Amino acid sequence: MIPKILGIIIATAVIFFTPEARGYALPFFFLATVIIFVIEGVRIVPQQSAWVVERLGKFHAVLEPGLNVIVPFFDRVAYRHVLKETPHDIPEQVCITRDNTQLAVDGVIYYQVVDPKLASYGSSDYLAAISQLAQTTLRSEVGKMELDKTFESRDEINHKLVSVLDEAGRTWGVKVLRYEIKSLTPPESILRSMQAQITAEREKRALIAKSEGVRQQEINMADGERQAAILASEGQKQAAINKAQGEATALTTVAEATASAVRQVAAALEAPGGQQAANLKIAEKYVEQFGNIAKVGNTLIVPANIADVASMLSTAMTVLDKTKTGGTSAVVK
Repeated sequence: MIPKILGIIIATAVIFFTPEARGYALPFFFLATVIIFVIEGVRIVPQQSAWVVERLGKFHAVLEPGLNVIVPFFDRVAYRHVLKETPHDIPEQVCITRDNTQLAVDGVIYYQVVDPKLASYGSSDYLAAISQLAQTTLRSEVGKMELDKTFESRDEINHKLVSVLDEAGRTWGVKVLRYEIKSLTPPESILRSMQAQITAEREKRALIAKSEGVRQQEINMADGERQAAILASEGQKQAAINKAQGEATALTTVAEATASAVRQVAAALEAPGGQQAANLKIAEKYVEQFGNIAKVGNTLIVPANIADVASMLSTAMTVLDKTKTGGTSAVVK
């Protein structure tokens, strides 16, 4: 602003001291003053921005987005703030866990200016203050946890940091919206140990799964063999039952057939002429069997009186009569 004013003064002086241009000095001076007032007094603030104006070194007003007018030479825009949500990287730092393990942690913070006046005068550098407070709080929270717990509690750490930073940022006109841990990096030796532990755990799970598979296979095979044995025994049992029933049915059928034959023979004997027919049949069988004995053996069996063949037939008839008498007696009984 000062160089512009000096330029106008010099130009006006040159005009005043030039005889030919003295008639244009006053209009030129007025036009230059208007231009300077327009340039220095009109401010166009972008959307989602806020400009803090000081008048004679003291806070005067906050310019809203759009066209604004200030008093030249008395007012000046001291601070310019962006009201959008803004990310800011938190530098990586080494934290000590509860079990004395070094852990490199970095993150990103999301903040928003909600009070331009406090953001201008509440802190000399609110962004640096937030960063330092975030690092300090992060070291404190990580120091309360063991190494394994830190990997599981990232959300818990994030919420804790947001709570602390938001409370502190109220006096700085800043609202902390989110904090996210980008990476947790333990030392190389710890990484190798963790990798070995993970490998061992996976091998353990694989062995357990394999043993469970073998166990289930053996159970299934034993159960199959048991079911097969049960089915085989059931089949053998049913086969034995069927065989016994078949044999019983066969015996019953044979007995019934024999009984029927006996009844038919008895009925035939009792019929007229049945006795004579039976005597004749027995005589024929007797002679036939006697002849067979003579053919098969070397010894010839003949009756005492060979001429008395009638005695043999009489003997056979006597046997038949005794049989019939015995049968009749049995029937009578």
